[in-house]
This record gives sequence, structure tokens and C-alpha cells, in this order.
Amino acid sequence: MNELLTNWHKVVKHGDAKLLKSILNKEAVFYSPILFKPQKGRKLVMAYLLSAAKMFNDANFHYVKEVVNQKEAVLEFNAEIDGIQIDGVDIITWNEQGLITEFKVMIRPLKAIEKVGEKMKSHLEDMTLWDKLKLKMT
Repeated sequence: MNELLTNWHKVVKHGDAKLLKSILNKEAVFYSPILFKPQKGRKLVMAYLLSAAKMFNDANFHYVKEVVNQKEAVLEFNAEIDGIQIDGVDIITWNEQGLITEFKVMIRPLKAIEKVGEKMKSHLEDMTLWDKLKLKMT
């Protein structure tokens, strides 16, 4: 596994904002399964990815497969929230400097997308002042 993916796994496990910032390109783009438009820019991408890491923390989230080439990876995952089984993939693209330029999430089935949307909305609305300050400081 390359260094970027090793660091990504640490971000998922620990919700480390500083480490996430260090592996995201300044113009990174996040494609969500629940949002119509891509989210652009490091701080916005960080907000979504850190909220997702926090949401999945208690959801028995785990990666089950990784397909990696020189500048991209597809990481298949499973989780369960409120009794709903979630199957999905993270599609990560990085540049020559080893920084994530694009992060796309795909989720199935429809009930899982709806549940993730509900929980993400709640997590983003409930971000503490400290969480918001940490994003501004990074």
C-alpha cells in the first residue's frame, strides 16, 4: 500500500484533521452520493470527509477490497447504520505530489444512500464550534 493510502486509513481510524490536510490538494474536489454538485476546495472537502469518518466511526465501517494503480484507488467498504447494510466505494485520485485531487463516494442500495444522507446532514449541522475552528486553523 502506498503512503497516501496508509495515511488515508489513519484519517479514517482517528479523524485526524491535520493529517487529512497534509494529503489533500488545495483544489481537491469531493463527489458525494447525496449532493448534486461537487464540493470544491480543501476546507470544504475536509468538512465532508471528517464528518463521514465520524459518522462511520460507530457503524462497523471497514474496507473489504482495494484496487490501486499509480494515481488512483478504488476502496470498497461495508458499514451498518441503524440496521441498514451499506455497501460502497471510495474512488480516490491523486497527483504527482501524492496529494488527493478527487474523492468520489458511491453507495448502494437506495435505503443506504438515504440513511447516509440523513446522518451526514445531522453530523454537519452538529459540528461543534471546536470542530469548525479546527477546520479554519488547518
